[in-house]
Amino acid sequence: MKELNEYKNTVHKVKGLYVILDPEIMKDISIIELAKATLSGGTTAIQLRDKQNDKGIQLNIAIELKKLCDEYDAALIINDHADLAVATESHGLHIGQNDLPYSYSKKILSPDQFIGTSNNNIEESKLSIRDGADYIAIGAMFSTDSKSNTRPSSLNYLTEIKKLSCLPPVVAIGGININNIDMVLDAGADGICVISAVSLSDNPEKSTKLLVDKIQKYNN
Repeated sequence: MKELNEYKNTVHKVKGLYVILDPEIMKDISIIELAKATLSGGTTAIQLRDKQNDKGIQLNIAIELKKLCDEYDAALIINDHADLAVATESHGLHIGQNDLPYSYSKKILSPDQFIGTSNNNIEESKLSIRDGADYIAIGAMFSTDSKSNTRPSSLNYLTEIKKLSCLPPVVAIGGININNIDMVLDAGADGICVISAVSLSDNPEKSTKLLVDKIQKYNN
């Protein structure tokens, strides 16, 4: 029962500010330095998404990120690679529509690790919920340069998805920044996922705090 409660508490950390760290989308700063800055600013979940480095390099980065997330009581989520998530004892795994399916990923992960999925529309979201996804990410909310193959979603989709039953936490992603975050929160997002709004900021800690303040004020 204790492990189940801890697992649920960790999953719900995606309900705050969720920052994706990608070495291809950042200024002249290391991923570890960026992680420290955004965690200091109040980020509750971090995802490592690395499409350019070998698995061995990703492993070393993920180990350091896990230590930082534990220190700040945040969740570390690994993108795509279930084996890397297991090896680093990360809190969770994030998979897209074309990655290893949920049912197979679940077989690889430890019982206390959660899985989130990328979704673009209501039908994909229904399938993710049916499979048992612990959270669903909906996007792209707005146009974004952070991911070249992203598919546009909408605030209307987000609002409709929030009406589904047996719904896990819903995280909005795609082009979200300090200027449009209110619209996304109004549409019903439980959590806000950003990339460039933090990673390309001249002051990532300050940018994080501004976004976190918006989320907290809305939830209060």
